[in-house]
Formats: sequence, structure tokens, C-alpha cells
Amino acid sequence: MKIHEYQGKEILRQYGVPTPRGMPCSSSDEAVLAAQDFGVNAWVVKAQIHAGGRGKGGGVKVAHSLDEVRKFADQMLGMHLVTHQTGAEGQVVRRLLIEEGVEITREFYVGMVVDRESQRVALLASSEGGMEIEEVAKSSPEKIHKVRIDPVAGLGEEDAARVARSIGMPEASISQAVGVLQGLYRAFVEKDAMLAEINPLVLTADGRVLALDAKFNFDSNALYRHPEITAYRDLGEEDPVEIEASKFDLSYISLDGDIACLVNGAGLAMATMDIIKLCGGNPANFLDVGGGASREKVTEAFKLMLKNPSLKAVLVNIFGGIMKCDVIAEGIVAAVREVHLSVPLVVRLEGTNVEIGKKILKDSGLPIISGTDMLDAAQKAVAAARGQ
Repeated sequence: MKIHEYQGKEILRQYGVPTPRGMPCSSSDEAVLAAQDFGVNAWVVKAQIHAGGRGKGGGVKVAHSLDEVRKFADQMLGMHLVTHQTGAEGQVVRRLLIEEGVEITREFYVGMVVDRESQRVALLASSEGGMEIEEVAKSSPEKIHKVRIDPVAGLGEEDAARVARSIGMPEASISQAVGVLQGLYRAFVEKDAMLAEINPLVLTADGRVLALDAKFNFDSNALYRHPEITAYRDLGEEDPVEIEASKFDLSYISLDGDIACLVNGAGLAMATMDIIKLCGGNPANFLDVGGGASREKVTEAFKLMLKNPSLKAVLVNIFGGIMKCDVIAEGIVAAVREVHLSVPLVVRLEGTNVEIGKKILKDSGLPIISGTDMLDAAQKAVAAARGQ
């Protein structure tokens, strides 16, 4: 689950990480009123969407008068902000963050991720703040400093200070930087985050260390422990089909292809999309019905897939273990009849009760194309999508 920058900064402040004064707004009038309250002569108007690269797309502007605050707010609200993370369609801006302007002398990057190799939280830091960390890793990997944090000891003052010095933080600001790094670590762990990022972390002309941006991604499986984080969810930032899928405990992600995929198990779903691409096709979605799919769940899955106007074929790829093939077959037959499927359907079943499942499909009288294995099924789905 993702949240907005202003929400991330609310979390950071709870852990003692200083940020510029700011106020979320949803109208230009609110933006002007917020700017007036700060008593400064420069403000930053920031579009709030769940994507990076906002500045390059025109979603971050510095205003030097209240008239400019209003002008930029009017320009941004309702715009389709296109960044490298939104796709060509962009993301509609419904909310802004108005912040006091600060005079910046240095920019840094700090972030926390789960390092699966060491099974620890890893602190990443760089002197190249404001840039995409992936680009820094590619062009100047020596500028990224990494510390794997002992989960028992936590991030100690000595380790945090060493990281701060390694990225060029002035000695006079080391204690502030240590507080930021330790606060970020506590927020990451206590809120069950998957990613916590401050980019940039800045040093101001008057010697303050401030989080100028905040990005958090949270483990959705841990949200039951964090109702305060769940309350941050902005459904307007999410795909409506994916929201609908979550109501039925379906893992669904929309893609830009024309062959829908219904699979049980995330690994098999990824392999299915890969083999469709290998055969020259394009998957329209990632859809994992899980290990306990019922007839009703399969029906809802078909309804979700059919909302794609570009759909030309459906590929069902099931390996029956806990999820028996006969149950899936019954769900497929019921779903096809209920939704009046109008595109070709290819089904590959393997595993528990597979022969019973295949007989159910055959006896249904429906025009279901059978795949003998993954490759055969993918080839038939691609051919069907092409009208062959």
C-alpha cells in the first residue's frame, strides 16, 4: 500500500524527523489560506499522487507570491500528471501539498528497504540526493552506502553517524542526521513498511537537516495491525478494477495487453505471463486467485478480466494442489455462463482431480479450448487472440 507525501511526513514527524511546515489542500482557495499562515515569502506547491518524478512532469512549483500559489494550484488540480511511473495516461491530481520554501545548500538521499539476502533492514544513503536512486546505482554505485541493520540492536548512533559522514554531512549537522536516520528506521520497523525513503534529505542555509520529501510503501499483509495506516489509503489513486479485486481477496494488476490470465499462485502467474510474451502475445493482467478459490471467486475473477475493453482471449492456467481442478472447472463453467463470455477461452489444468476437471469442461458444451501444457496453452491463447 502506498501513501501520499504529506501523509509520509506526518509519520516522520511522529518519529522526530523534521520536515518543512506544510498543509494538504484540495482547492486553490485552501492553498492560498495555507500559504498565508506560514508567514514566509516563498512556497512550494506540490501535486500529491502515488508516483515519483513529479517535478519533471510539472507537479512541483516554487511560488514567490500568493498570486503564484493560486496560479500553480489552479494549473495542477485536475491535471493528468505524467511521470515515468504513471504511464502515458498520467495520474489525475486531486490534492496538493503547500509547503514553506527553504534555502537549500546540500541534498542527500536516505532510504530503508528489506534486504532479502541478509534478511535484515538495509539503510541506503547517498550524497546524490534529488536524483533517482536507480540511476545513481547504475552510473555511480560507489556513491551509495549500505548498512544492514542488526534487528536486535537496531540502528545505533555510531552506525548512523558513520553513514552521515560517508555521504558528506557536515560535522556540525551529524547529530541532527543521526536523529533523522534513527527516526526513519523506527518508523520503518514499527509501521511494517516495505520502503521508506527521504529524497531529498536537505541541509538548509541555517544549518537544519530536513526531510524535503517522504515516500512510504507498506506491507499490505500487516495492515490489520495498523488501522492508522489503512486510514491513509486513497482509493482515488488506485485502479478501480484492482480495488474491486481486493474485495474478493484476488490479487489483480491491470496490464496493457489483450490476453487475460487467471492463475493460482503468484509464481505460476508470473511464469504464465512470461510464456505468453515468449509466444508473441501480451498479457492483459496479473490475476492470482490463490489456493482457496471458490466458484464465486472464479466468477468474480472473470468479471474483472472482462472489464478490459481490449480483451481478445482468456487463458486459465491452474495447477491443482490445495485448489482442486474439479472445483476450478466448476467455477469456470459457472462463470462463463454467467458473464456470457464472448472471447476465446483456453484452459490448462494439471494436478489434483485433473481428469474430473477436464471431464467437467468437456461435458459443459462450452467452446473451451484445452491446453495440454503451459506452452501449448499459451500458443493457443496467442493464436486465438489473433483470430487464428
